[in-house]
Amino acid sequence: MRQGPTGRRHQPVAVLLSPRPAEVAAARRAGARTVVVAPDPSVPSDREGAERRVRTDWRDHPRLVEAVGRLAEVRHGRAAVFGFGPASALAAARANEALGLPGTPAAAVTALMDKAALRARSNSLHPAGPVSFARCGRSSLIPFLTGLIGYPCVVKPRAGADGEGVRFVGDAAGAEAAAPYYPEVTDLLVEEYLEGPELAVAALSRQGRHRILGWTRRLPGPGLTAAGHELPVALDPAAAEAVRALVRGVLDLAGHRDGPSHTEVVLTPRGPRLVEAHARPGPEELTQLLRLAHGTDVLALALAAGLGLPDPVRRTRAAHAGLRYVDFPPGRSLAEAGPRLAAARAVPGVVRARLEVPQGVVVRAAPTGALHHAHLLATAPTAALLRSALDRAADLLTSGPRARAPLPRRPDRGLA
Repeated sequence: MRQGPTGRRHQPVAVLLSPRPAEVAAARRAGARTVVVAPDPSVPSDREGAERRVRTDWRDHPRLVEAVGRLAEVRHGRAAVFGFGPASALAAARANEALGLPGTPAAAVTALMDKAALRARSNSLHPAGPVSFARCGRSSLIPFLTGLIGYPCVVKPRAGADGEGVRFVGDAAGAEAAAPYYPEVTDLLVEEYLEGPELAVAALSRQGRHRILGWTRRLPGPGLTAAGHELPVALDPAAAEAVRALVRGVLDLAGHRDGPSHTEVVLTPRGPRLVEAHARPGPEELTQLLRLAHGTDVLALALAAGLGLPDPVRRTRAAHAGLRYVDFPPGRSLAEAGPRLAAARAVPGVVRARLEVPQGVVVRAAPTGALHHAHLLATAPTAALLRSALDRAADLLTSGPRARAPLPRRPDRGLA
């Protein structure tokens, strides 16, 4: 599927399922043409580089296979389907298998989504120090099971993404408070809380060989939330090799042979332990952070590997790079967010200041899971200058008047 002498007409095609603009741009950097499959034909727009669009609901497997199967490049084996979101990754894997195209096996995607089975498998990698866990099918059993595991511990959905439904339980009172949060009949995992620095590890697999692309250090926020990420991460050689071995071992156990992955690891006193893993790249802001810091283009590498193209050229970048999440308190009006975003972007070293909610809304509730109202990306020659730039930009972004309108009385777990 490499580009032939006749040029662009024979370039392979990346079929992207409801991609973000960054994924379309990465396909161009990888040397591929793009076909976007989405229910809404208006996104991504032509200015974001989409060459062709197929309007269909890719969540409907038969319709997706039928629509993509009509493409000439698919019939001639010069294409692959890619999904870089929690739902689209599995849809893409199933479509590739049905169409005989390369890609991550659907079984590997589902194996990594099953947190209980993955925890049991990963414990086999360190039998002398396994992570304690238990399945929970009824929320009323949470107080009993958390007491059995021991405090502190974590309750999370057996299958989930983006941190939704994950709760930290510090004591028996917290366990009693957590039970009503979930449906009575449910499918949960209760496991011990892993203490230590946490890493987000990006990897790319080809025919069962797992290449570690890099990792970032997660900065803890309130509860189980993240305040951001930063790199480089200084690890001694033994710890670094242990992290690589754990990630590769988890991917092997899940049957993940081809494609990108995102694995979260905690460096505990007993050694690195798995938090969870996914058969897709990490969030866009994390992939951009790795690209900023040392030129590792995770998205373009994943697309190139899936299409049989050579790796994109790596360009050396800044020595230090950081990601800072920003959330606004309930009642904050974002009517004047535009000037504050411009001020944050003007801080030396800041390369991105982005709202994840519409400008002009009034924030009604704190975000849930791994979602945030905004994020900042910055680079600097030293760690101190990096943190100073991010602190200054965050201060500028969060300054502003609160809304005078009364808040709605009904509960709302959305972002804004």
